[in-house]
Amino acid sequence: MRKTVFICLTVIISSFSFAQNKELINDWRAERRDSIRAVIRERMYDFGPNYNADSVRKEIESVNYFTLFKDNYFIGGTVLGHKMKASNSNIKFQISISQRLTKSILPFDTYLFIHFSQKTIWNVLEKSLPMYDINFNPGIGLGHLIIHKNRYIGRAILMLEHESNGKDDLADRSWNKVSFGINVMVNNNFDAQLKLWVPIIDSENNRDIVKYKGIGHFGLNYYSNSKRFHAGLLTSIHTKSFGFNTQWELSLKLDKRDNQYLFIQYFNGYGENLLDYNRHNSVLRLGFAIKPRDFTIY
Repeated sequence: MRKTVFICLTVIISSFSFAQNKELINDWRAERRDSIRAVIRERMYDFGPNYNADSVRKEIESVNYFTLFKDNYFIGGTVLGHKMKASNSNIKFQISISQRLTKSILPFDTYLFIHFSQKTIWNVLEKSLPMYDINFNPGIGLGHLIIHKNRYIGRAILMLEHESNGKDDLADRSWNKVSFGINVMVNNNFDAQLKLWVPIIDSENNRDIVKYKGIGHFGLNYYSNSKRFHAGLLTSIHTKSFGFNTQWELSLKLDKRDNQYLFIQYFNGYGENLLDYNRHNSVLRLGFAIKPRDFTIY
């Protein structure tokens, strides 16, 4: 009889202890789950958008109406993999500017601007120094600055663009596009950008240009802590042979107070200029560049 009572008491005490332990385990799990949820919410807050309309307006108003749009550069070099000669060695230069037409008084805190870029391939080693191809790229766009925690970290741009080379007959190249681009600072050392476009092709001589230029490109930029060194990569997918057009850039600021850089650019792929949009090139050039104060825009 005593043995039976002892066993019963042991079972009751064990059941009570198990119930207590189970309750403690459940409380611990619930506390841990709530803690994890809190961390997730905090992370989402840290990295999620936090727009401030007043900050957007203040940043827009602090920027000059007339400014650089893309990088402005003057570089010279030659085609790789072939003997250097006058016909495959040249100078390439780009001029790119924009003019803001409004302050942030449009819907969604946007501003209206116009831009103009001109890229030229100049055969300086040939007789009479001819301009081989000049690509004109005017456009109009809406810009919106991206503000996170009261800090300017990027911009989104919707544009209507035209690009042509101003030539006649079989050398004529021309197309239009509606494009959307976004540039975002990932951290103090990296920024990323994506640009997509809908092509509107009006020239019979380059109906297949999308096959070589693609429908968009992706860019990634690295900046040293001192901001004196910059490395950039621009890439797009072409369907001609299902490969990539790539452009690598290295820049070294001559003086930390200026925006002038020693500049190296390597291009490999199709579409470096409109006249040769369907010709594959691998070109290395060296020179100098003047960059915008915030982002390198491709």
